[in-house]
Amino acid sequence: MQTIKVRTTQNVFIHYPVASVGDRILAFLLDRLILLLYCIALIALFISSDMEVIWIWLIMIGVPFLFYHLFFEIVMDGQSPGKRAMRIKVIRMDGTPASIGDYLLRWIFSFVDYHILSGVIAVIIVAAGGKGQRLGDLVAGTSVIKLIEQKEITAEEVFITAAHEYTPVFSQVVHLSERDIELIQRALEVYRDQQNIEPVMAVTERIKSLLGVQTDLTPVNFLYTVVKDFQHITSR
Repeated sequence: MQTIKVRTTQNVFIHYPVASVGDRILAFLLDRLILLLYCIALIALFISSDMEVIWIWLIMIGVPFLFYHLFFEIVMDGQSPGKRAMRIKVIRMDGTPASIGDYLLRWIFSFVDYHILSGVIAVIIVAAGGKGQRLGDLVAGTSVIKLIEQKEITAEEVFITAAHEYTPVFSQVVHLSERDIELIQRALEVYRDQQNIEPVMAVTERIKSLLGVQTDLTPVNFLYTVVKDFQHITSR
């Protein structure tokens, strides 16, 4: 399965799978349903209203249809209501959040994808490319990812609690913060769940630099040891 590496706020990389064609189609249909319900409500209001200026009603219908996806992707950080319901999101291929310019390019080329090429061809392009990109995504350098749930973990779930008579290996861990320990936990979680060693390697270098230590321990064992040391010292 194709994935995109996304940098979290803790500077840990998480690999998110590219959204499936089915998820994208369902999100699109949900968005269309929202627009349809809006139109039905507007038509009902028009019938019961005395205002007969047709062009105003046409604008009230046309503008939401035209700018729906562009508006929501900008204000909802890469999601529309349909995308949010399906837990998918627009993001740049390098794992950074898409910009307004990226959303604008996707929106402009959506007219090519869905009208000139027809939606069927757009679906084929997404399926065949393997990176979840329609033409608008290719131009903007974006894709759509599936927001898999990131399990919340605690130290007890990941690490073996140090025994009472445990002797810390690195006394320098007193200089670390709770945020540093959380960063280590996240890196080990990614390694445990996704077999992705990159966050572990990056965090190991960061922690070694902060503590000013060198060790022959493997990166994974080093991080486990640091957490046990921190727990033991701070619990006393």
